[in-house]
Amino acid sequence: MLNKFKQTQEQWGGSNEVIDHWLETRQSLIVEYCKLAALQPCSTKTTTIAELPSSEELQTFCQHLVDYISEGHFKIYDMVMDKWQATGFKVTEEINQTYGHIVLTTEPLLNFTDRYAAIANNDELESFDSDLSLIGEIIEARFEVEDQLIQQIADSLAVPPGA
Repeated sequence: MLNKFKQTQEQWGGSNEVIDHWLETRQSLIVEYCKLAALQPCSTKTTTIAELPSSEELQTFCQHLVDYISEGHFKIYDMVMDKWQATGFKVTEEINQTYGHIVLTTEPLLNFTDRYAAIANNDELESFDSDLSLIGEIIEARFEVEDQLIQQIADSLAVPPGA
């Protein structure tokens, strides 16, 4: 996830204020995800148990996740599309389909935040490791599709409307 982010940042960073903000928000989400994913097992005298995140750590990650999703849907996508359309471009079926793939990732991500944002004790975290792993896969897939959307828009901008 981090290597792909670095590639995306090198490719698109500095090209547009909106994309820069989007990448900063993405980086913040990746950092919070890595903090949770990096929790190591700890040993007691009788057993080894996984160190579970605190409710504050979960709330922080869930808030970053909701912020990222919200900014994408209600700010960044709209800003990019408005600016793009203002230059005379029309949304293509390919761009609509790509955006649709992004939307498909939203519900499982929000379901995760609904489940874990308000957890008060570790008794409610028995499936946390598998849930976090799945969320990592969904986030990574979402980033990949978002990058495709950026590329599709950039490619279309390289050819003037009506050319």
